[in-house]
Amino acid sequence: MNGTLALCADDFGLDRATSMTIAGLAAAGRLQAVSCLVNLACWRDCAPLLAALPAGVARGLHFNLTEGAPLSAALGRVWRAPPPLARLLGAAAFGRLPGAAIAAELDAQWRAFVDATGRPPDFVDGHQHVHALRGVRGAVLRRAAAAGVPVRSTGHVVGPGFAFKRRVIEACGGRALARALAAQGTAHNAVLVGVYDFGARDYRALMRGWLAALVARSSERPSERVALLFCHPGANGDASPHDAIASARRAEAAYLGSAAFADDLAQSGLTTAWPWRRSSAG
Repeated sequence: MNGTLALCADDFGLDRATSMTIAGLAAAGRLQAVSCLVNLACWRDCAPLLAALPAGVARGLHFNLTEGAPLSAALGRVWRAPPPLARLLGAAAFGRLPGAAIAAELDAQWRAFVDATGRPPDFVDGHQHVHALRGVRGAVLRRAAAAGVPVRSTGHVVGPGFAFKRRVIEACGGRALARALAAQGTAHNAVLVGVYDFGARDYRALMRGWLAALVARSSERPSERVALLFCHPGANGDASPHDAIASARRAEAAYLGSAAFADDLAQSGLTTAWPWRRSSAG
């Protein structure tokens, strides 16, 4: 066996078309997890789609600090609107993020997930990987430990290609998060794949490269056999008009729903599954 791979679709709740596409792929067995944006206007309307998903599909919180509006009064007093990612990264690097307000926002987004679905999230990660940032990851680690849920690790981002972007993700809190997760004993993926520039790419070629890298890595490092692939499938229709990666979403969805994807997975020898289950603390 070449290891276990979990495919997680990010940005459920972005808009109706994206959410329906993700739900359809999960129902067809092409995804093992769905990560949800809960502070956008569409969330309440989209959340019922999750109830029809197979029991084995994990539903998680995609903690969001860069789009939409804060749900908590505490963060709303600091930010009327979320800062651009570049500004957020700079503030995190200098230890200038409002930690208490961000912790309150995590609590508010967690409650919004529970209120809409009737259950706590099965895992937590971050939109644009914000959950790993200094000033954010402490709150995420505490919440995950209290709930007994896994966290997406961004500490070991595997290629091929896009090495600079992968290293930036690791450096912007990813490696520190990975160390903290290991020290805390919180379940997490050993490696992460799925990074590219969202440009006009052959998504099948990208996937084949990621699968090959994971097979090689699991053979060389048996302790790193649990991998997570994050993706962003979407569709034509009433998608968000300002979605900068709409074309990439459509290309991802077309491939993930195809026979070619099933063939590529079978040839890799990787087992697709969500390997973490909620502890009694959740």
